[in-house]
Amino acid sequence: MADPLREADVRRAVRALLHTPMLHADRHPDELALVRRYQGELASLFADGLGYRLLVEPGLARLYKTGLEHDGTRGLTRRDGRPFTPRRYLMLSLVLAALTQSRRQVMVDELVASVRSSAVDADIDVDLDNIHERRALHAALMALVHLGVLSERDGDLEHWAERHTESLLDVHRDRLAVLVAAPLGACESPEDVLSVTSAPSAAGGARVAVRRRLTEQPVMSIDDLTEEQLGWWSRNREREREWFRRTTDLELELRAEGAVAVDPAGALTDVTFPGSGSAKHIALLLLAELVDHVRSERDTLDGTDRADTRQATAWVRLAESTARQLADRVLRAWRPGLRKDHRDNPDDAYAQALDVLVAVGLVRRAEGALLLHAAAARYAPRPEFISSRGPSGEGSLFEEDT
Repeated sequence: MADPLREADVRRAVRALLHTPMLHADRHPDELALVRRYQGELASLFADGLGYRLLVEPGLARLYKTGLEHDGTRGLTRRDGRPFTPRRYLMLSLVLAALTQSRRQVMVDELVASVRSSAVDADIDVDLDNIHERRALHAALMALVHLGVLSERDGDLEHWAERHTESLLDVHRDRLAVLVAAPLGACESPEDVLSVTSAPSAAGGARVAVRRRLTEQPVMSIDDLTEEQLGWWSRNREREREWFRRTTDLELELRAEGAVAVDPAGALTDVTFPGSGSAKHIALLLLAELVDHVRSERDTLDGTDRADTRQATAWVRLAESTARQLADRVLRAWRPGLRKDHRDNPDDAYAQALDVLVAVGLVRRAEGALLLHAAAARYAPRPEFISSRGPSGEGSLFEEDT
């Protein structure tokens, strides 16, 4: 007989690992204790259900979540939300290389010297007397503090880049050892790194591939599935709704164009949308304009063409120039309520809003155009768009929820 309390504990542990793939005792003692209690069951669940490997040690748990594909929308971010630049990733790699040779405690200036040495060994030109380079290195150090690989014992790491302050750092070597998710020793190019971190789904076939997609990128389009995956999804989607509810507390909305995985608690995400912040507010307003535009375009089609558009197609193409015109309309209409830098720089405001929509999977960039996903209509309540129905009679993602 099923034990509901045990099942609830396992779900909590699953959600904790999906949200924070490296749990450690300093920051996540309760979650780590839960993972250790059910580690056997969790290892089987992740391996069989998602093709992920779970490592559990006395002071940490590491879930190795192999990537889906060559996708840059889930990278590291700075504390202000801006994404890491290539230079910051370079600095992060150099810091990791330096830390493999460091003591368990190190002064920040000693670590900087080791970074210089690692750069020389790798034949990389780094000028840490340059303030921009120092800020890039500082961002890498703070990212490792956030991950728990480094912690500050004494000093002022916060202002190191600008003020040359000193800081004594603890290096948590057990966490450093499990941080990198894939073997990089044989990699000789960026393409090699992408290849080893984007493993195929051969181990679990279509089932694992589809579940990973819904777990990591919760807006799933049937357009993105292979023929094998689409066949499996068509046969098993109702069953999958229950699997996700039972194991992760995620609710699947099944629609003609695919599915959306929704977390009723609003916690199991790295990008909250809709959310606070000027860029997200502009993105939401822009999204409504984009959906309105696509709807009006469809409403102008004659009966024959309209019948063709009622097929379950997840992506709609519109010219980027059109999107920019719609963005200008939004920025003009809401100008008094915008942040000063967005009022003064509409190009930057538009770019940031677009980055938000790309990050949440509702928009894709194409050459000279944008692709708008049907799920965008969930965030822009308007009269019914189309009435496409899937094989089981479910509505389109373009339709307003009722």
